[in-house]
Amino acid sequence: MQKIPTNWIWLADWTRDDDERPQIVLFRKEIELKEAPESFVIDTTADARYKLYVNGTFVQEGPQKGTKQTWYMDSADLAPFLREGKNVIAALILRYPEKRGLHNESLMRTPFPCLYVRGQERTEADSLSGWKARRSLGIEIAGEVSFPAPLHVLEHVKAEADLQGWMLPQYDASAEKEWADVRNYDFMEIDPANAPFRFTKRTIPPMRHTQKRFLTVSAVRENASAKEWNTFLTEDKPITIPAHSRQIVEIDAGKEECGYPILKIAGGKGAKITFNKAECYSYPQPEDPDRPGAVTPLKGDRTDSVGGSLVGEIDTYAPAGYGTAEDPESYETFWFRTFRYYSLEIVTEDVPLTLLSFTYRETGYPIDVKTAVAASDPDFAAIWDISLRTLKRCMHETYVDCPYYEQLQYAQDSRSEILFTYNTAADDRLARECMEAFRISQREDGMIKCCSPSTWTNVIPGFSVYYILMLHDHMMYFGDRRLIRDHMSCVDGILNFFDHHLAANGMVGSVGGILFQAPYWSFIDWTPEWNETIGVPDVCLKGTKQITMESLLYLYGLQTAAELADYIGRGSTAEEYRRRAEALASAIRSCCMGEIVLEDGSRVRLIQDGPGIDEYSVHCQVFAVLTGIVSSEEGRSMLEATIGRPGVPQSSVSYMFYLFRALEKVGWYEKAQDLWGLWRDMLANHMTTCVENATGARSDCHAWASVILYEMPAVYLGVRPAAPGYEKIAVHPIPGHLTSASGDVVTSKGMVHVAWTKEGKEIKLDVKVPEGVECISEG
Repeated sequence: MQKIPTNWIWLADWTRDDDERPQIVLFRKEIELKEAPESFVIDTTADARYKLYVNGTFVQEGPQKGTKQTWYMDSADLAPFLREGKNVIAALILRYPEKRGLHNESLMRTPFPCLYVRGQERTEADSLSGWKARRSLGIEIAGEVSFPAPLHVLEHVKAEADLQGWMLPQYDASAEKEWADVRNYDFMEIDPANAPFRFTKRTIPPMRHTQKRFLTVSAVRENASAKEWNTFLTEDKPITIPAHSRQIVEIDAGKEECGYPILKIAGGKGAKITFNKAECYSYPQPEDPDRPGAVTPLKGDRTDSVGGSLVGEIDTYAPAGYGTAEDPESYETFWFRTFRYYSLEIVTEDVPLTLLSFTYRETGYPIDVKTAVAASDPDFAAIWDISLRTLKRCMHETYVDCPYYEQLQYAQDSRSEILFTYNTAADDRLARECMEAFRISQREDGMIKCCSPSTWTNVIPGFSVYYILMLHDHMMYFGDRRLIRDHMSCVDGILNFFDHHLAANGMVGSVGGILFQAPYWSFIDWTPEWNETIGVPDVCLKGTKQITMESLLYLYGLQTAAELADYIGRGSTAEEYRRRAEALASAIRSCCMGEIVLEDGSRVRLIQDGPGIDEYSVHCQVFAVLTGIVSSEEGRSMLEATIGRPGVPQSSVSYMFYLFRALEKVGWYEKAQDLWGLWRDMLANHMTTCVENATGARSDCHAWASVILYEMPAVYLGVRPAAPGYEKIAVHPIPGHLTSASGDVVTSKGMVHVAWTKEGKEIKLDVKVPEGVECISEG
């Protein structure tokens, strides 16, 4: 049979052994143009990741993150980068192995290493012919200290002199033996029904890229001049590191950033540059001998360069030495880095090294923030600022839990991040992709992965409910019935999982347990009282081993799904879910109602963490309120008896959003004034983003903490959808401890202006809503 070549290409001599370690593969194609084109659009994708350049200039990275079922194809217009005469289109491809711990856990890979390029109108760039490729022999892709390393993007580079200028037209690939013609996959080799050959057009915009400079030197550790380095950073005035010398300097970006660091140098053959990136200065803790490198440093003042040190992940670069001031040797990491501070240790050998510039290209999802707010609380502007920055740093091609450590899209985290996005930008493009990633991840038993896209499977039963909440949020903010219909079968599967696992007492049985000790992880929250059980209420080890919070989350999911079913005309399903919810609520009240005696001798009834076990947490009281199994009056008593009570597990940062909702529902929102102390502590510690968890403080950037992005527009200003799709707008400010607030809040129907002042018990309210939209306003 005649072979039919396709646009899918790869190295002709790639072997099975090559797929045992991460590798960077270089591709280039020379094209001759009679004139600079007005348009030159190509489609491109790769397994697993590409960076695209034209004539040495960065164009874009991709493909958009997908799953093994949904592989994305990107488009790029190369016209702005092309010129008359010879041009070079170049791509770096990062290919990962299958073995866990040796690949990035949010990037899929298939059995087919590949690059695909196709011109939409012009064929010059097509990968049907003319492309050459080679391995990058000098780049080792490494993992982090923790195992399995979820990112696996660190680099140890020995620059190759024969690659000088390989992306430029004047480079002669035919003179270098490593370069070879690629092979095209034959049509009979590919499976057009499966990824990567079955692909979907990109659904989100390309990431933003902004060239930035570091702000200043934060500390000099060895043989460096702070003045000289500051001039270098701000003005690109070169610094020469003499032969046989060593310098260590620490520099500050001014705030937490996500970006590609770019170093340009001259000379320096034999030198070694060690880059240490960190979110903050921290203080050492004794290391656990059984978990070397796994201990989280102590954190306080994030800028304390005197008492603290930078503890981070290491990249290294050994220059080839061919750079000059006119034609520098340049190094840029393949994957973006998350940092506030960078430490550079430079050791030279026989040849001096001249640093010409060190900058970075900041990146992230191009969110267009339109909401602007002001409030009488003097700290709210700064809290809003660090919260908005945190959200931006946690938005890339997916939402991510933390950009520094994992970059994984978790359901609980993403539900909050999506709401913050709706209330600041009214943008649902990334949210739609998030929900789709979770829908596709559904297992045969009905559970979804707790994070998706992900190359491995981790299930947290309660996290499936947060996916249902995402759908309900989208219904209210955007009103897309087609989307809800597409996802409803997944919702049914999730709820059926819980229904199949009801115990004899009518509550959800023991469906999970402690991480690595059970197939599913019953994580609820990071609280010190649950550290030994890794975020799981320790009632999982006692009595019936049932966790009340899993029943409460299932109940919340049933109630929410009933509204979704009503919205798409499935009234009988909604009725069924409400019946199941009533039965479950009755079982929780019957099995889990205990009481404690307060200091004044009074008794307060509380929801137990497990049936018949006198252990209590704020979490169960919060969700008892949110699910309505107790009255507002009872709920307030429960919250008053547990918030801040010693020995009672408190809501950590991740659960603050839900605690605020419960306070609002029981009419005790003024209590929020005390809870904002958590964020005031962040400001006092000079943080520029919000902490993941105030007790462990592993990550300094975690957007589930960006709670003010909801509280200000939706509660203090009171702007919320009163009907699906914002067909009606409710404006019902809840002042809490504020005396005034104002702002412009973006909605899918347009901008809403609210301003109010409080004098005594009276609120003077000014509201302007988009024309033609009904407003339900309360002063």
